[in-house]
Amino acid sequence: MRLAKDTRHPCSADDLAAFLAAVEGAIPLRQGERVSFDTPRPSPRPRQRELDEAAVIEDLLHGTLAIDDWLDLGGADSYLRSGLPRSVLRDLRRGRWSIQDHVDLHGMNRHQAHEQVSRFIAQARGGGKRCLRIVHGRGHGSPGREAVLRQLVKAWLVRCREVMAFCHAPPHDGGDGALWVLLRTGGRGR
Repeated sequence: MRLAKDTRHPCSADDLAAFLAAVEGAIPLRQGERVSFDTPRPSPRPRQRELDEAAVIEDLLHGTLAIDDWLDLGGADSYLRSGLPRSVLRDLRRGRWSIQDHVDLHGMNRHQAHEQVSRFIAQARGGGKRCLRIVHGRGHGSPGREAVLRQLVKAWLVRCREVMAFCHAPPHDGGDGALWVLLRTGGRGR
């Protein structure tokens, strides 16, 4: 076996002799059995997006709810974040935006539903989706047939800074058992 002397890593004659003795009798691998160092690297993890999604979930779970938000919400069927033109809510009610994703909360308790809504909004936001449908139901399966999730979902959405507006869906899309939700465009989650 003949080795060309590498000028980048000079070695002594003794080192070279020891190496040649160690590889004596070695059979070179065939071309197909060799490891290729030209394989593409895996795509990088979207760490900032993961941090943004975690921040949205944190805000949904623990963000402060201003008294104005509670007063604005009340028993209302719709919500518009303060400072936005009424036309945003009007356009949402008229179906200007197509529903890009939906989640169904039927059969969930309040804790499961809260976690699901938080995760759903974070994923939608991360995926660039703006218009969502959240089916919370009418409360027919709840004790006392009270629509507990309906009010809770509204309160959670009001607390989320990503939510610009929401309204009850039209009868053909869930009626008062579902909400259409409009999220902010682009930008950072916080």
